[in-house]
Amino acid sequence: MEPITTGPRDQRRCRVLGIPIDVCRDVFAAAIGLHSDGGGQIVTLNAEMTMNARRDSDLGAVIEAADLVVPDGAGVVWALGRQGVKVRRSPGIELAWSLLTYAAAHGWRVALVGASPDVMERLLDRLSVQLPDLKLVFAENGYQQPSDWPLLEARLKSLRPDLVLVALGVPRQEFWSCSQRQGLPGLWMGVGGSFDVWSGLKQRAPEWTSRLRLEWLYRLVQEPSRWRRYLVLPRFVWTVLRRGERRS
Repeated sequence: MEPITTGPRDQRRCRVLGIPIDVCRDVFAAAIGLHSDGGGQIVTLNAEMTMNARRDSDLGAVIEAADLVVPDGAGVVWALGRQGVKVRRSPGIELAWSLLTYAAAHGWRVALVGASPDVMERLLDRLSVQLPDLKLVFAENGYQQPSDWPLLEARLKSLRPDLVLVALGVPRQEFWSCSQRQGLPGLWMGVGGSFDVWSGLKQRAPEWTSRLRLEWLYRLVQEPSRWRRYLVLPRFVWTVLRRGERRS
């Protein structure tokens, strides 16, 4: 564990397999505090991203530079627990929705980037009903021609939103957020498949799977083609056990 100064956001940086992760009493309060401090990038870390970051130094550098790294997966929570660090899992989809709700209540300027055109269209319809006060200043799907991205990015930067939620998939959303947010205020957060769930096109895993740490199995049943991705989970567990990261 690598402690750093605990500031007003009650945030302490630890490490799992050398990859940084922040421990907070309340990740939502930490995110709001980060916005008050001028903004920054939020990364949601799970076992798969941890292992990918160990192999990909560029991804590792992006996570290292992030201002708030949230324990999104049960695996990283378990690994922290072996170090004597007790923390609750903080699903990124829940944090992102809490930020959207807060944004609607406080007049934040919000941008949404990513997912398919159909998902984005359905999402905007739902948000207009669920969060009618949301000040949405930018909404573009992720299926753009390469030549269109520079203009979209320039327009987004000119808007200087308070909250940018990016659904371009891991690690593209992390790399893109890191490159675009430089010199800008606001919170930038990768949200993976959250737009699919919020649009109603996909169902989130039931709560009982989260309690039993079986969300990965639910997703695998829904999308069997993802099976190769889940081979990383036993490798993660074995690597944590082999390295013997325990309370010092």
